[in-house]
Amino acid sequence: MDPYKFRPSSAHNSPFMTTNAGGPVYNNDSTLTVGPRGPILLEDYHFVEKIANFTRERIPERVVHARGASAKGFFEVTHDVTHLTCADFLRAPGVQTPVIVRFSTVIHERGSPETIRDPRGFAVKFYTREGNFDIVGNNFPIFFIRDAMKFPDVIHAFKPNPKSHIQEYWRVFDFLSHHPESLETFAFLFDDVGIPINYRHMEGFGVHAFTLINKAGKVVYVKFHWKPTQGVKCLMDEEAIRVGGTNHSHATQDLYESIAAGNYPEWKLYVQTMDPADEDKFDFDPLDTTKIWPEDLLPLQPVGRLVLNKNIDNFFNENEMLAFNPAHVVPGIYYSDDKMLQGRLFAYSDTHRHRLGPNYLQLPVNAPKCAHHNNHYDGAMNFMHRDEEVDYFPSRYDPVRHAERFPINSAILTGRRERCVIPKENHFKQAGERFRSFAPDRQERFIRRWVHYLSDPKVTYEIRNLWVSWCTQADRNWGQKLGSYLNMRPSY
Repeated sequence: MDPYKFRPSSAHNSPFMTTNAGGPVYNNDSTLTVGPRGPILLEDYHFVEKIANFTRERIPERVVHARGASAKGFFEVTHDVTHLTCADFLRAPGVQTPVIVRFSTVIHERGSPETIRDPRGFAVKFYTREGNFDIVGNNFPIFFIRDAMKFPDVIHAFKPNPKSHIQEYWRVFDFLSHHPESLETFAFLFDDVGIPINYRHMEGFGVHAFTLINKAGKVVYVKFHWKPTQGVKCLMDEEAIRVGGTNHSHATQDLYESIAAGNYPEWKLYVQTMDPADEDKFDFDPLDTTKIWPEDLLPLQPVGRLVLNKNIDNFFNENEMLAFNPAHVVPGIYYSDDKMLQGRLFAYSDTHRHRLGPNYLQLPVNAPKCAHHNNHYDGAMNFMHRDEEVDYFPSRYDPVRHAERFPINSAILTGRRERCVIPKENHFKQAGERFRSFAPDRQERFIRRWVHYLSDPKVTYEIRNLWVSWCTQADRNWGQKLGSYLNMRPSY
């Protein structure tokens, strides 16, 4: 008998019920009791196991991005980018790589409506021949803060009030009144794109600057952009209320049913690149996650296409246990000094070890699809079969060796230890430019949303006045209209 033939897989289901240990269960309807009425005997092992599994079948939900939906497909290179990177999965046009993608809302719980005004997560896992590569991004190209030290605070501010468990925007405006760099992200959140019509019709952005390295060792900064070929579509506030009132899973349902019907969603991948030698030429810090790279100065360059053509087989296995990590890069792609990215490199793996366990990368949806080997093992929920006698490196009894060396960003780092903000803050310029790009009716909807949230009676005059002043510094028309609607005159 092959002892590994029946390793855990529903493909090997027995035709009858069994315990987890494989023992046959001849009655899955009635507990073992003393007489027909009970009480129940503790020796009813199957009942105890069944209840114990049931009470443990939900893992802790994600702190952020708890509400999400996933689908599988492929990424295909369409343009030669070997002058930018030596990444194997980008080695030539026509090369395809299997992927899984998870879309999500950010703040609210696993069962919350998908019509809430909230950023959307857009995370892509590439199962490459050199290991997994994850682009863990959002549908906005920027974020509210630029330093990972503030990430718990900004999420706490957006999360429900810890006393009432009600999301209240006075908390958001209070916290971010200390962070004027957040204004431009509000120019996305309070814009029409703040509520995508579904997951298929929204953009995705890697948000952070990474680095690309080619075979010669040349390094460039890079930002990743996903553009839906089916176009960008959004819900207006009234539509969101109507849709959310009848179907709190409308985006999940749309994604699932579209793929099932053969209407496969597709995105084009573009990159913006910047020579690190040029970063001082701009009036903002290119590694600041609160700033956009202007496309007129740093144009989009096409790379490939993403097609989702297969629904997941099991929601829990391939959506809830799916774990992304921006630290998962491949040769030819590396990190930058972006202070938000640097913090995420630790935070994501740490939260996965807490939520899923230390062996979360052994779960099929997270495991690489290439051959891999290391001496990280044991711990909770380890199901990797091993028969090695050597569990250290190096060893004269084990032929395993180092991988072939590949280029990384080798820039020389200098500086003193300090806690400080970046020199080029430039809080308001890009927010004003975005506002002026809106048509008049879009500007009006945008300002009305500001009025709605700033009218909360718990938003103090001081905080309200501060935000009106900041909006005025971004664009005088924006600030004056907002101040007029709020019966305020900005002072700064």
